[in-house]
Amino acid sequence: MRHFFFIILFMLTTNMVGQNFILQEPDKQIHFAAGMVASAASYHWSYKKYNNKTRAQITGILTSISAGVLKELYDSRTGGTVERRDVLATMMGGAAVTVIIPLFQKKRK
Repeated sequence: MRHFFFIILFMLTTNMVGQNFILQEPDKQIHFAAGMVASAASYHWSYKKYNNKTRAQITGILTSISAGVLKELYDSRTGGTVERRDVLATMMGGAAVTVIIPLFQKKRK
């Protein structure tokens, strides 16, 4: 356990030179938030309808991926800049929400 703690501490204190974390860019932060909103809404809808956490998680992640891809498709049609990192940021937001929601969700009877 002590080794695990030191490994985590080392990983948190090292600086990745030349690497930019994707969520440092303001545009990617907006995509992350959009992925969170889309995923949370679809998770809630799916869980309310089917009462199945696994199905709701899958629905949430797929919705955030779809939202990211559709936004980039819209950008390509309207002359905007198409970036794969935007889809990644949207997907990261969706994944974060679908992992966090079940941790704080009460069990239904």
